[in-house]
Amino acid sequence: KKEEFTTHTPGHVEMYTCGPTVYHFAHIGNLRSYIMEDVLEKYLRYAGYPVKRVMNITDVGHLTSDADEGEDKMLKGARREHKTVMEIAKYYTDAFFADCDKLNIKRPDVVEPAANCISEYIHMVQTLLDKGCAYLAGGNVYFDTSTLKQYYVFNDHDEEDLAVGVREGVEEDTNKKNKNDFVLWFTKSKFEDQALKWDSPWGVGYPGWHIECSAMNRKYLGDTIDIHCGGKDLVFPHHENEIAQSECANGCTFANYWMHNGYINVDNVKMSKSLGNFKTVREIANVYGYEVIRYFLISSHYRSPINYSLDIIEQCKSALERLYTCRDSLDFAIKNAAEETKENDAELIAELDKRREQFITAMDDDLNTADGLAAIFELTKDINTKILDHDVSKAVCEHAAKLYDELCNVLGILYNRKENTLDSDIEALVEKRQEARKNKDWATADKIRDELKAKGIILKDTPQGVTWTKE
Repeated sequence: KKEEFTTHTPGHVEMYTCGPTVYHFAHIGNLRSYIMEDVLEKYLRYAGYPVKRVMNITDVGHLTSDADEGEDKMLKGARREHKTVMEIAKYYTDAFFADCDKLNIKRPDVVEPAANCISEYIHMVQTLLDKGCAYLAGGNVYFDTSTLKQYYVFNDHDEEDLAVGVREGVEEDTNKKNKNDFVLWFTKSKFEDQALKWDSPWGVGYPGWHIECSAMNRKYLGDTIDIHCGGKDLVFPHHENEIAQSECANGCTFANYWMHNGYINVDNVKMSKSLGNFKTVREIANVYGYEVIRYFLISSHYRSPINYSLDIIEQCKSALERLYTCRDSLDFAIKNAAEETKENDAELIAELDKRREQFITAMDDDLNTADGLAAIFELTKDINTKILDHDVSKAVCEHAAKLYDELCNVLGILYNRKENTLDSDIEALVEKRQEARKNKDWATADKIRDELKAKGIILKDTPQGVTWTKE
């Protein structure tokens, strides 16, 4: 449900991001989470909040008591490429952040590989044992869900459907006291060749997946945080288990707000590596560029499912081109507009500023980026019809450009703007056409326009002069 946002620490936002398991390239379903969280951070900063954001990197397997997808993901990647787990982790961590940079995703303030926090996991597991919330069985340490007043937090789950022990194709762990108990620390598992192991009070082993985020939150953000983010697929069991172990260990609320983004579907089926229907970010970017992907992923409300198709990507490409054209036209207008103020300047500026209010209203409503984009397109329409097609002052053009950049920067779009330049021979033709128009030699002007169009240069005559775009 939607609630009024207040911070745990007055005036400061503590935010945690469930980071990637670095065994393969990220697909666009993975990146939807990180783009949503990036927009959230940008908007919080825009609204005046200092933000501290922490992200983990899962490089110590991706293992729960039921062994998600039947195999430790890091081992799976290492075997696939005949490398060590740490070699795989470094390669795909670097690849992940290279993709993030090209998607204009700000790197979190703290990025911590899971392998760096072993002492924190051991401390939290020992705390849970001391409090009677965990037990030893078969060489592993388990969290005891029977000690909780409430296990399912987010929804009214059907326990029989979701219980680990009755999942189709999953072998039940007979060491568990209760069907939903989960491993905090492994010394024995079906993956005896787990590459990374550490000494612990319970024997040489490695942490369960869920303890990773809880301990990292406590290390960098404290016992209670403001916002915890992640994909909808992490709600159960990962986030349920984070809440269980964190609140038992810390004795207080773990996170005040949870933001879960919806799935990306391909032909209305969830995109995932396990189904083999995924598209890596790089595959799409090789054809359309990275910014089109970012635009696609913010074009729907983050909680809603979004369907991937080439037609939709093409539509996003066209929408971005429209925004770029408007912003480039503003630059041209600023360069050529008259310095003196005009009678309607204040009225025009007030009309433009209504789009800022529209944008803020949308974003305040559970980060509604779809309506935020709609406000930017309304602003685009205002600029095209009330500024670019009229003789307005430079001050109005500059105000419009500043507002355009302000709103686009919050969504993280239009970050590939470059100064448009023409070859000298093309510039000469544009100048020749302008002379022909001044002399009312319309036949020559039209001939040059057609010649430029054949070269992929589209001209548009405006009150400030002629503008051009490349096809």
